[in-house]
Amino acid sequence: MVNEMSIQTDLQKIRKEKLAPCYLILGTEKYLQDQVRAEIQKKIQIDSQDDLNFLSFDMGNASIDEVVAEAETLPFFGDQRLVFVENPYFLTAEKVNNGIEQNTDLLIDYLKEPLESTVLVFFAPYEKLDERKKITKQLKKTAVTINVQQLNEKEVRQYLLNTLENAPIQMDRKAIDLFLRLTDLDLSKMMRELNKLLLYGQQQELITVKEVEQLVPKTLEHNLFDMTQYILSGKTEQALRLFEDLITQGEETIKINAILLSQIRLFLQTKFLMKIGYQQANIAETLKIHPYRVKLAMQEVRKFDEKILRRLFDDLVEMDYQIKSGKIEKELSFQLFVLRTGQLLKS
Repeated sequence: MVNEMSIQTDLQKIRKEKLAPCYLILGTEKYLQDQVRAEIQKKIQIDSQDDLNFLSFDMGNASIDEVVAEAETLPFFGDQRLVFVENPYFLTAEKVNNGIEQNTDLLIDYLKEPLESTVLVFFAPYEKLDERKKITKQLKKTAVTINVQQLNEKEVRQYLLNTLENAPIQMDRKAIDLFLRLTDLDLSKMMRELNKLLLYGQQQELITVKEVEQLVPKTLEHNLFDMTQYILSGKTEQALRLFEDLITQGEETIKINAILLSQIRLFLQTKFLMKIGYQQANIAETLKIHPYRVKLAMQEVRKFDEKILRRLFDDLVEMDYQIKSGKIEKELSFQLFVLRTGQLLKS
């Protein structure tokens, strides 16, 4: 995973040192990719819209021959030429149907002696490359690699805290926790929503849970996470009010039921795996989901009896069948389910 300090160090090198003739930007975090992209363009002072010394190739429909030809071209009325290579799938084990047959030997030869007047940048939005390939080996040997892999929870939290240190607002601990949950630990989404809070902070310096709830929109999944908590805590009135709000917003009962069912299934799976000694990382790997979702599930399932979770899961499956077979009116069935669950938890 990316260390937040290392990406800042890489960006500082781009700003202060002479650019290398070749870079490999490896990883799936788009926000960090875009930061590197912007810093390189700013350093060369190239306008990507109309500059004769800038070209960008998407390797889904471009050939290596074109890339190398442009890389070998001297700058027009300038000191350096900038060439971006997007989606270089030939560095991975990925097979592309109907793709262009790429002459990787030509690129290998270029990388052995790259032009100092060209800055060739490969944006590889992948978790890993195929290290067995000659082209991958040569690129890693020649290029300066900048790691922009997706941050884990600890790194995203630290990135936010570092950003807030230089911001005119403060956020308390609970507000930060909610903000991270509502932005799904997605750095691009987090920084976009943080701009709203910064604007709001011109009027109110301290951001609390109240402001986060008001300013950061909830997805259907976020709302149903809240609804799951309401239902399992016996907060029938809040659960029904939230259901009515979602229906008013145009959400379908069948979709609500399906997501709620998947949430209860996750709770059951998490509870079972915890019981046999699995930790957060093991559970995330087993269920193939983000570790942060597992962390939230682990926090919740400790509060609830497994028998109750199984009963709710069975009820939701039966309700789904009843609705889809037309045996019961869908909105009424969901309301009855919430009321029955409330009674069950009281008994």
